[in-house]
Amino acid sequence: MHVGVYYPATDYTMQIAELAPAVEERGFESLFVGEHTHIPTSRRSPSPYGGTLPRDYSHFLDPFVALTAAAGQTTTLKLGTCICLITERDPITTAKAVASVDFVSKGRFLLGVGPGWNAEELANHGTDFKSRYRLMRERVLAMKAIWTQEEARFSGEFVRFDPIWSWPKPVQKPHPPVLLGGNTAHTLRRVVEYCDGWFARVLIGEETIMAGVRELKTLAEQMGRDARTVSTTVYGVQAESAILDRYCEGGVDRVVLPLPAEVSGVVLSVLDRYATVRQQWAGG
Repeated sequence: MHVGVYYPATDYTMQIAELAPAVEERGFESLFVGEHTHIPTSRRSPSPYGGTLPRDYSHFLDPFVALTAAAGQTTTLKLGTCICLITERDPITTAKAVASVDFVSKGRFLLGVGPGWNAEELANHGTDFKSRYRLMRERVLAMKAIWTQEEARFSGEFVRFDPIWSWPKPVQKPHPPVLLGGNTAHTLRRVVEYCDGWFARVLIGEETIMAGVRELKTLAEQMGRDARTVSTTVYGVQAESAILDRYCEGGVDRVVLPLPAEVSGVVLSVLDRYATVRQQWAGG
C-alpha cells in the first residue's frame, strides 16, 4: 500500500516548491493538492466536514500551477488533485492542463475528480447542482477522448465538439489514472463505468470504506471489468501504524495523510512525524 500526503497549497502557507522535495526525500509516494476556484461570501451549502469552512478553501492555488511547480523540484513523487472540480472546468482546456502536467512530470500525474458540494460556487460557473453528476461523467469521458485519440470528437448532453487536434498527449497510457471522489454506492458504479479508482474520505468510517473496497471489486466483475484496474485511495487517514495495517489488510491501495495549512516549520514538523510512522510501518 502506498502512503501519500495532502497539502492545502495557498498564498499564505509553505511554498509547495519547497515542500515537494521534502515529501519525496522522506519516501512518500505522492503529494495531493485541493481545488476551489473561489468561495462565495454568501453560502447556504454546508461544509462537508461540518462547522466553519477552513480559511484555506478560499486561498487555494490553482492545482495545475501548484503541481507544475512541485514537478520541477522532484523526480519520482506522484502529483495529484484531491480533488479537481471538473464540473467547474472546461473539459478541453482541462484535458490540456492534465496532459501538460503529466508531460512535464514525465508521467507522474494522478487526476482526482469530483462533482463539488458547494452549490453557490458551482452556480457561479454556470453549473446546475442537480445535473452535476451527469456533467462530470461527460467531461471525464470527453477528456479521455482527447487524451487517447488523434482526432477527438464528443457529442453528449452537455459536452459537444467536432474533431479536434490537441497535444501533448499524456505520457501515461492510455492516460493518467482518474480517481473519483464520493461516498455512495452510486460513486462505486461511476468508478467502474468511467474512472480508474475510488477516492474515499476517511470521515465515512473504516468499516464503510472496507465494505466499499469489496463492493468495488464485485461491481467490476459484474460490469465486465478487470477488478485489478480499479483502485482505492483513502484521504484523511491518521498516521498510526495500526490504522495503516488495517487499511492495507483491507485492500486499500493508497492512503493520504493530511498536512496542515501552515508555515514551513509547522508543516515540516508534521511531515517528519508522518515519515517516522511510515518508516516504522513499512519496516514492520
